[in-house]
Amino acid sequence: MTYAAFMIPQDFIQSLLGRVDIVDVVDRHVKLKKAGANYSACCPFHTEKTPSFTVSPSKQFYHCFGCGAHGNAIGFLMEYQGLAYPEAIRALAETVGMPVPETRSGPPRPGAAEAPALNARMMEALGYYRAQLKKSRAAIDYLKGRGVSGEIAARYGLGYAPEGWQNLEAVFPDYATASLKDTGLVIDSEPEGERKSRRYDRFRHRVMFPILDARGNVIGFGGRVIGEGEPKYMNSPETPLFEKGRELYGLYQARRAIRDANQVIVVEGYMDVVALAQHGVENAVATLGTATTPIHVGKLLRMADNVVFCFDGDAAGRKAAWRALEVSLPVLADGKVVSFLFLPAEDDPDTYVRRLGKKAFLEAVGQAKPLSQFLFAELATQVDMATAEGRASFVAHAKPLIAQIEAPALGAMLRKRLAELARLSPEEIEALVPAAPRAPERRPAAVPSRPVRKGPPRAESRVLALVLHRVELAAQVPEDVLVGNGPEAAAARAVVAHLHQNPGLTLGQVSAYFEGTEYQDAIANALGDPLLNQADSPDFDLEAELRGVVERIRTETLDRRRTELMGLVQAGTATPEQHAEFDRLLSRLSAAKSGNPAAEERSNF
Repeated sequence: MTYAAFMIPQDFIQSLLGRVDIVDVVDRHVKLKKAGANYSACCPFHTEKTPSFTVSPSKQFYHCFGCGAHGNAIGFLMEYQGLAYPEAIRALAETVGMPVPETRSGPPRPGAAEAPALNARMMEALGYYRAQLKKSRAAIDYLKGRGVSGEIAARYGLGYAPEGWQNLEAVFPDYATASLKDTGLVIDSEPEGERKSRRYDRFRHRVMFPILDARGNVIGFGGRVIGEGEPKYMNSPETPLFEKGRELYGLYQARRAIRDANQVIVVEGYMDVVALAQHGVENAVATLGTATTPIHVGKLLRMADNVVFCFDGDAAGRKAAWRALEVSLPVLADGKVVSFLFLPAEDDPDTYVRRLGKKAFLEAVGQAKPLSQFLFAELATQVDMATAEGRASFVAHAKPLIAQIEAPALGAMLRKRLAELARLSPEEIEALVPAAPRAPERRPAAVPSRPVRKGPPRAESRVLALVLHRVELAAQVPEDVLVGNGPEAAAARAVVAHLHQNPGLTLGQVSAYFEGTEYQDAIANALGDPLLNQADSPDFDLEAELRGVVERIRTETLDRRRTELMGLVQAGTATPEQHAEFDRLLSRLSAAKSGNPAAEERSNF
């Protein structure tokens, strides 16, 4: 199911950031401690022993002086939970009870306005299924037979849908209403002859696995039949709440373990996830009865640098792995690793970890084949690499795959390896398989890195850093002073103008306003200015620093204009007006150097 593109109005985002407190948002996930006017903790985005992660209630912004990660409350949820931008806004809005308005670039999303009511119905169904599990000897025996403890069953919210066709009628008094069908919990049979359509429960005599979104809401269910029966596994259909190509089973429960390990293991079944968690491997998730999608891979790569796909070693497992490889190629980035683990034919992750234990499973994960090895090994099996014709076919098959890789370093290494295997020179491969054009940087990155500066920062960049660090200082920056060229000057002009028109904003709101604009890179660099390491010190006078930088920009601007006018005067081409301007300019520069503000004021032009 593909819905139209949605846009959340900027004024709503600004209002939302004005309502939430980033300290509360971060503290739900990372335990903060008061540190003067701010709060601190060990950074959740890199390993450290001494806290360098700071959250500012006045700025509504977080910043890590260790790895450079920074952002507002929306950005934190994106980085910490691996959410896309709209998903993070919706999650944040839900915490303060603000309905999210959306403008659509296509047809309306079915049932979007009904989502809260549907979520409530799904929670009622979950409560029913969990209560039924406690009453079902067959379901309890099944889970015990699979080695699942009560603790793990509770953690994943496992339940039981009893036998019978209309058990949910006792849960939902309006069982016959059309809206209940939008949950996917019930089915309407097709009318046949004089027989009318009949409604019945979708799930019957099955162990139930609730599927949660990033906020912990139940959006669907998976059901595993007890005993014999087909299909063995059944999923909720796609609904206004549930889109299989976007969701992963167990991701909500695995978030912290994924962060800690910087790795996520992707398996195929619900029981694989549950069994691995039972044995202490808590960073596993599963696709939901559908092939891996680029959205799945992108979501996981935002959460961890290492993604391991774990499949059965049979033909079906290798086919699923190849599909995962294909959809991973366009979203790969340098520094990210996608690998593939194939278990013995007689095993799946559930049986393997129960038979051999956590240590053996993790050792197998450590031996997973990197994407590059799997790609070339699979292609090589399809041709005769001993012949020129076979190697030519090998290159032809590899070309469209490698061409999708936008990560520059990885793409270069794969082309080099392709040249070696095809017995061609690197130059010949470059001609046959050119590098993919680099796409615009997708922001925000999984963990923003500290920007690397070459030489001293430009004056406009320093103004930008000072204003972002203390937004009220924008009132002291005349807009006409920021006349330089380059991205720093353009960003400084835009930020200062915005703050002149909207005084009282926080840094969190400013950063959200410019998210996705042409200024975001310059703003990100300014936020990484080393100035921020000392700006909160009582010995550092931000206002004096800003006045000095503004004056430096004025002087440099006047010097450039003086040089330009001097050239005209010396060439004899200056107009009388330009001669007069040149004289006034010389007087002003002389006054500025002498430190006589009265003389400077008299010579102003």
